[in-house]
Amino acid sequence: MKLSEKYGDRPVTELPMLFQRILQNTIRDFYRRQKVRSVWTTLFSSLVPQHEESDYDPLENLQDEDSPSQADTPEYALEQSQIIELIENELKKLPLRQREAFLLRYWEDLDTAETAAVMGCSEGSVKTHCSRATHALAAALKAKGVTDYEF
Repeated sequence: MKLSEKYGDRPVTELPMLFQRILQNTIRDFYRRQKVRSVWTTLFSSLVPQHEESDYDPLENLQDEDSPSQADTPEYALEQSQIIELIENELKKLPLRQREAFLLRYWEDLDTAETAAVMGCSEGSVKTHCSRATHALAAALKAKGVTDYEF
């Protein structure tokens, strides 16, 4: 689809090379996206109660004042609230464009093209902003002692 949409006007002799490059880039993007999502899934898995079912989503189940659910122990509740607070604080410290790209890509689960359209920038800029945000958050969380994940 990408080949026909973007390069349909090119000579037939160029199409095999263009197809190969598009295929390589698409595969590379897929694995990069999986790696980053895996990092954040691993980080957020520390927020999951051990007895919960496997489809637990920590972003949908974070405790707040209106939520009747309680953690099993006071220690667990304290740890969970501290990790959430750390993440929120570190997100607030990110530059606006990095925060916007990060939240759209990984919390709203938009792909690179959709994020670029929302932000009004190129897909390359979205990738750069997300990469910088991820590295900044990882370094900040590691500096704060949150080490139950790998980056």
